[in-house]
Amino acid sequence: MRVALLEGRKAEQLASLVRRFGGEPYCVPAVRQQPRACADEVLALLAQLERETSPIIVFSSGLGVSALFNEARKVDRSIELKEALQRSATVCRGPKPVAALKREGLEASVRAKEPYTTWELLAALDLLPLKERFVFLLHYGERNLLLAESLLGRCAGLQELLLHSWALPEDTLPLHQLVRELIACRVGAIAFTSQVQARHLFSIAADAGLRSELISAFHSHALIAAVGPNSASALESLGVAPHVVPEQPKIAAMIESLARYVSQQKGAA
Repeated sequence: MRVALLEGRKAEQLASLVRRFGGEPYCVPAVRQQPRACADEVLALLAQLERETSPIIVFSSGLGVSALFNEARKVDRSIELKEALQRSATVCRGPKPVAALKREGLEASVRAKEPYTTWELLAALDLLPLKERFVFLLHYGERNLLLAESLLGRCAGLQELLLHSWALPEDTLPLHQLVRELIACRVGAIAFTSQVQARHLFSIAADAGLRSELISAFHSHALIAAVGPNSASALESLGVAPHVVPEQPKIAAMIESLARYVSQQKGAA
């Protein structure tokens, strides 16, 4: 089966997994990480951290942790950042920000539980006394409106920082071709590892006037795998439901679950 993969950074890892289970990977990156010029914002963040005695810092992604330290190094303030994080309560949405902090010699104070959605992150924050503490919320890719609005009024103050933004690839022709391949039954399955991939694919289809045809393709013949509930929820809001969502929100589990689903479908035919 030809399996479309929209991941950019881990494309080869995903492709290898698909080959291992007998599929043919079709790699079409759907997202471009676009750094923002935010040195001044990082300096403001460090200044505010210095004024707070017991701040809470929320990390949504490992890339966000790395980007923050990279920006701090650019302004020669990485030591101050590390010292500030050591006396802060660091809250991580999943294992990736935990690992990124470890690479900087730091331990996460609080970790959200699986499947690492905003709801698990809010539940983790409920374990902390927020009322008298200042919260720093580090977004990655786009502002998490639900998380930000849930924190407003529950803490002494809230400061948000967006280090990178998600953009479409500079060359969108491969995505346009993918939409047509899906509609023409030349792709058997597609794997989504983030919700923004789903939004970008449907945006491309809409631009080409093929949104309804793409939805019909997913309803009739093209299988959808979503890495976790965030991706699944985004797809459902766009009008399609994934056929496969692994119990553990991990790439390897998603591809294995997809292979198992295909095998079961063939056995039932």
